[in-house]
Amino acid sequence: MRYNAFVGLGANIQGTPMLPHGLNGIHISDAATIGEGCVILQQVTIGSNTTKGSKHFGSPTIGKHVFIGAGAKIIGNVRVGDNCRIGANCVVVKDMPDNSTAVLRNIDIIIHDISRDNSFKGIYHFEE
Repeated sequence: MRYNAFVGLGANIQGTPMLPHGLNGIHISDAATIGEGCVILQQVTIGSNTTKGSKHFGSPTIGKHVFIGAGAKIIGNVRVGDNCRIGANCVVVKDMPDNSTAVLRNIDIIIHDISRDNSFKGIYHFEE
């Protein structure tokens, strides 16, 4: 695996997708189909659902001229229509009609009564 990426040899990629950040962390399933003119940003997963009997068993079909934002995941036998946009970090597990957009809603902010210790303790950090 180069660039921490995987593109299955059986993937059906029509034309040449635009990869503004290269293959950085991109995973494209062996049975995925990607239409022409797609833009795929970094850390995107276009993955198969291989658990037999589960909902959406199979691989994604991505239409033409789809924009897939950073960190997005498209999982299972779902169809993303032509001219769609998928926002950063969205997880798409159901069909998207042509000309639609998938976005995440606002995040929840949790306020704590006490301050948090956010220091990093790596595996080589030993306390005395």
